[in-house]
Amino acid sequence: MAHEHAPAHRAHPWHGIMVATTLPLRDDRSVDLDAYAEHVAWLIANGCDGVVPNGSLGEYQTLTDEERGQVVRTAVEAAGDGARVMPGVSAYGSAESRRWAEQAAEAGAGSVLLLPPNAYRADERAVRAHYAEVAAVGLPVVAYNNPLDTKVDLTPDLLARLHGDGSIVAVKEFSGDVRRAYEIAELAPDLDLLIGADDVLLELALAGAVGWIAGYPNALPRSCATLYRAAVAGDLGTALPLYKSLHPLLRWDSKVEFVQAIKLSMDLAGRHGGATRPPRPPLTPGQDAVVRAATGKALAEGHA
Repeated sequence: MAHEHAPAHRAHPWHGIMVATTLPLRDDRSVDLDAYAEHVAWLIANGCDGVVPNGSLGEYQTLTDEERGQVVRTAVEAAGDGARVMPGVSAYGSAESRRWAEQAAEAGAGSVLLLPPNAYRADERAVRAHYAEVAAVGLPVVAYNNPLDTKVDLTPDLLARLHGDGSIVAVKEFSGDVRRAYEIAELAPDLDLLIGADDVLLELALAGAVGWIAGYPNALPRSCATLYRAAVAGDLGTALPLYKSLHPLLRWDSKVEFVQAIKLSMDLAGRHGGATRPPRPPLTPGQDAVVRAATGKALAEGHA
């Protein structure tokens, strides 16, 4: 299913709005693949370029191997074009990450998203070997820098080395330090910068980002697409007021409870967000009230 913003040919399938998809669960917490397929198609029909299944927003850590593989195959089929699918292939060991990358290639995906090793604080040699192992599969690899959670920081210098190794084509930058965008561009000018956190979208778009691995489009895809496209075009007259309006929601993407918050916003927007798998608990009453108020305000302002 195509949409008006989609390029005719995805020469760089990691570009544009790639939504880190939530995963719909039934009441018994089993995965609802039919609902997931509908959600993937709906996102693409509403202005997004593709999807990122099996990211942390998709609760991949709680999935069985069978479920994880099914999610990727479902996403590729529902997207109608494997280039629109960037599966997360993160795992504790390089061999397992490589197997997930091979599975993504077999399913027809266009690229993969990979965290550094995070079972321990890996040094540079381990990080470079990890990315080289997965890159050997042949799919373009997008590095995911999230030092807040993994404790392994893909600094601009290390990213430049990984790019020089031929192991990565882009980085999802989630450090929150927008100053890094300029150093990355200086050290590795051909490495694509992707916005990794919703609440620094405008700052990184203006700094040259060519994509957004996004959370809140799960609930409000059309408004988020308008914001992203205005931001990367430098249209501050459109982007800045929209960014300010949505920021009370976008900042939840950087909080510990981001999965629960985005799923609640989806429910309020008329989508199926639903519950999460343990160990993620429901939002506290106070958190729930804040997300409800911010989502209600966004919907009242016409965001969708």
